[in-house]
Amino acid sequence: MWTGPAALPTPNEQLTLVVQAAVDVETDAMLQATLRSPMFHDRTIITIAHRINTILDSDRIVVLDHGSVAEFDTPSELVRRKGLFYELVREAGLLDSVVAPQ
Repeated sequence: MWTGPAALPTPNEQLTLVVQAAVDVETDAMLQATLRSPMFHDRTIITIAHRINTILDSDRIVVLDHGSVAEFDTPSELVRRKGLFYELVREAGLLDSVVAPQ
């Protein structure tokens, strides 16, 4: 069951929490397109992701390991370091999808 965004932001809110679980591919694509739309520009979005591809274009990623922060940085930097995030991306076959910053 998909619960969707915890709350869509009102004009005064700057933070949106997105929890994705058991979302079909079509719904996930619609959700990702919405989160990348102008409505969410200049907003902080916290995503708890079950699909690594949904967060590869995030500004920063926090990797938790047994409830503690294990890694925190940009996707490309986390892949470069070859830690936990790298392993998740590698296992998903998405290493070519992580673009180094220009």
